[in-house]
Amino acid sequence: MKINVLTLFPEMFTAVTDSSILGKAGEKGILDFNIINIRDFSKDKHNKADDTPYGGGVGMVMFCQPIFDALRSINAEGKKIMYMSPRGKVLDQAKIEELAQLDEMVILCGHYEGVDQRVLDYWDMEEVSIGDYILTGGELAAMVMIDAVSRFVPDVLGTKESATEESIYSGLLEYDQYTKPREYEGLEVPEVLFNGNHKLIHLWQLRNSLELTKERRPDLWKAYLSKEKKLSKDEKKILDELVGKP
Repeated sequence: MKINVLTLFPEMFTAVTDSSILGKAGEKGILDFNIINIRDFSKDKHNKADDTPYGGGVGMVMFCQPIFDALRSINAEGKKIMYMSPRGKVLDQAKIEELAQLDEMVILCGHYEGVDQRVLDYWDMEEVSIGDYILTGGELAAMVMIDAVSRFVPDVLGTKESATEESIYSGLLEYDQYTKPREYEGLEVPEVLFNGNHKLIHLWQLRNSLELTKERRPDLWKAYLSKEKKLSKDEKKILDELVGKP
């Protein structure tokens, strides 16, 4: 997958594109990151890319010309273009999996008070949000989306199961995780994880996920209960027990 990012601050992306799993995927050619500095396309002698908004108001607005020219430099016509914006639909699993099917996508990072609306209208951009809060710019939001989408691109994680094994993708929060040593500062790993009985371990993990979801995310808990599920007798017993608890 090729991921084009238009930004005023390209140096911010090296922490994501050059490191860890995504960095390795880039080295293997599975992911192709093209980070574009919008200022490089400004016709202003100072590489200016923003100006005061019509109608007044605080802050600055990124203007059309550098963005249009940056998009044309990568032949963005007809490509999927996302604009990171708190006005957009919140990024969810369905959108992440949809984007992961693309061969190429384009992401525009706004800054200051955003971009001239004509940019969004002309290029038919889809506005995407990562939550109901405001960031200083779209760069961090773009990194979140890139990381989430990349996990579902074939071969980035090695196996298809790696991308979907997190409990959140089944509608539940992930169960507690432990590693060595077995005891630390008087805190012990649950005994069930050492007995080698995979069925009991699975049931413990399920119970833990259900308990955490019910306690911390009532919205996910409610949604999970409304779904049709294929559960074994033992799994259903655990669920029924927790449903009955206040």
